[in-house]
Amino acid sequence: MVTRLNPYLGFRDNAREAMEFYRSVFGGELTVSTFGDLQMSDDPAEKDKVMHAQLETPNGLVLMGADTPSSVDYTGGGDLVSVSLSGEDVEELTGYWEKLSEGGTVQEPLTAAPWGDQFGMCDDKFGVHWLVNISGSPA
Repeated sequence: MVTRLNPYLGFRDNAREAMEFYRSVFGGELTVSTFGDLQMSDDPAEKDKVMHAQLETPNGLVLMGADTPSSVDYTGGGDLVSVSLSGEDVEELTGYWEKLSEGGTVQEPLTAAPWGDQFGMCDDKFGVHWLVNISGSPA
């Protein structure tokens, strides 16, 4: 079996909304289990929170996420981690960039980079940091 590194995003209480958004960006199949589904919380207010969500796309991307129980400190956002998308498919990666940056904050527009690729950085509307690099692509 191949070892995989899968980004796992933490949210306070909007994981379902975020993961549905990522499904609209990347396509694929989204599975969601709540704390109530798995009987993992005695707090009725937590029953609909997402304990685990997993998005698997047709081209092999896997993105996971969950809500944070109220009993656990939530530091918020992806201040220490960025999710990077890279490759050569200009149309696919540009499409991801456009959807991820819509409603978010662009730190660096998707444009020609000094190393010869197209590169951009943004925070999506959920505060997740994204980097997109399109190899060998003219601006």
